[in-house]
Amino acid sequence: MIDKRPFSSLGHADHGWLNARHHFSFANYYDPARMGWGAIRVWNDDEIAANSGFPPHPHRDMEIITYVRKGAITHQDSMGNQGRTEAGDVQVMSAGTGVRHAEYNLEPETTTLFQIWIEPKRLGGAPSWGAKPFPKGERSGKFVTLASGFAEDADALPIRADARVMGATLQAGESVEHSVGDGRHAYLVPATGAIEIDGERFDARDGAALTGGKTYTIRAIEEAELVLVDSE
Repeated sequence: MIDKRPFSSLGHADHGWLNARHHFSFANYYDPARMGWGAIRVWNDDEIAANSGFPPHPHRDMEIITYVRKGAITHQDSMGNQGRTEAGDVQVMSAGTGVRHAEYNLEPETTTLFQIWIEPKRLGGAPSWGAKPFPKGERSGKFVTLASGFAEDADALPIRADARVMGATLQAGESVEHSVGDGRHAYLVPATGAIEIDGERFDARDGAALTGGKTYTIRAIEEAELVLVDSE
């Protein structure tokens, strides 16, 4: 019911300015057993050096969520959007029929982030971008929905997928539960700290692929910051 992906087992690419770990097959990293998890296609753990970043490049038909863990990322795109997203905050881009964007670390320190790609429920549509702060204190001891394709999650950033991106912070000894519905897929990564999922230990930046049809108990061994995607 739980497929553990230790950080040491992830795909790795070091480009100098970018030190990336791949939870799923991406670019030159290919593992047929890790092509995705449900509609989740990419979960990259990126360290971007100061005053560097991704130059303009295209995407289409993908929901791209960026969760900044340390530092900040500055976004520019072909729609004219510009924005700076800081640690703990989230930006989303629906690539739709096509968009070009750049993501730069203009800070004097390394920026670390999770970049998550989810397949949209429908192809096409006008591209869009948005960003929003999510104070960590408001996630204390519980999951808060950061991005969602469901209308009832009015406070979350909208995405065009049957999915939710969620965050939580737990103090040592605190627990939280998450139910994964039948036929759905969840993927959980502790950005910091150490946790147990149904008694199995996961350290910072390990991945956990959770099968649907079950409620999981997540307990913090150390103070932990969690990111979870629940999708088709």
